[in-house]
Amino acid sequence: MEEKLNILAEKIRNANSIVIAGHKNPDGDSLCSMLALARLIELNFGKNPVCAYDGNIPDYLDRVPGRSTVKYFEKIDGNHPFDLAIIVDYGDAAHLGGTLPLVRGACEIAEIDHHKNPTPMGQICFDNENAAATGQIIFHMMCGAGWRADADALKLMAVAMLTDTGHFKFVRDGAVLRDMAQLVDMGVSLRDLSDMLNNKSRSTILAEARVTSRAEFFYHDRLAVAMVTGRDYKHLDGRGDVILNLLGQIKNVEYVVLLKQQKENQIGISLRSRSQPINHIAEMFGGGGHLYAAGAVAHDTLENVRARVIDVFKGI
Repeated sequence: MEEKLNILAEKIRNANSIVIAGHKNPDGDSLCSMLALARLIELNFGKNPVCAYDGNIPDYLDRVPGRSTVKYFEKIDGNHPFDLAIIVDYGDAAHLGGTLPLVRGACEIAEIDHHKNPTPMGQICFDNENAAATGQIIFHMMCGAGWRADADALKLMAVAMLTDTGHFKFVRDGAVLRDMAQLVDMGVSLRDLSDMLNNKSRSTILAEARVTSRAEFFYHDRLAVAMVTGRDYKHLDGRGDVILNLLGQIKNVEYVVLLKQQKENQIGISLRSRSQPINHIAEMFGGGGHLYAAGAVAHDTLENVRARVIDVFKGI
């Protein structure tokens, strides 16, 4: 780690332009990892990276520090390649969406990720599949390098860990809890984080309620399937965590699947499980993810994907 941190530091010092990007439709870990890293680079190297995204950012992240500085990829001049691209929490190249040309066009690429990826893009990689969040890896990098952090950087790393663990419901060991405890000791207020993240529009809440109320149940209620039509999808900012969490609280439900009609024949598939591995099912649809939380994108009609999903779970 120390040697790689020194190499990364040298690349940052030598770069006149830096872009940081994460996966399309950034969640709390992707967005806050971008912003936390950008703030750490600003504080410790005097550089101002550009944070780029594609897709939609959920309303509940509107008040995280630095949110207003993130740029939609189409508003970034791609004719002038960046000296250094740092990709965070991206999974694989396809998940970068419209930011992929900015990354590939950079002179050098570094990556920080906690997803399994057999074909990493970075020349230097800080990848750890055992980490609960990419923000947790950045926290370890900060500590290992002795980088200075301010309240905003600390808060962003805490939000990344908090949201990607489902407020710690999906932790596999105590490491991320110890890291969060350290952040609290450094001044992060969990109450302030909670208040900051309670920030949704009425249209989002009503859409979540509609989709949840239309959920179907199969195989003795062990499988819950909810579908988001194009009409409701635009109100969910590409996400559906509340729907997944609500359905997952129902007695006897082991698996929850949320199908999101992103475009006419493009269906986002989000999968959750209480205790059984589910990432292999995402892989059947060309996706992947964590053991109990995974996803994919299928290019088919909503009804056809619904039928395929129900069939895949037959015999559970």
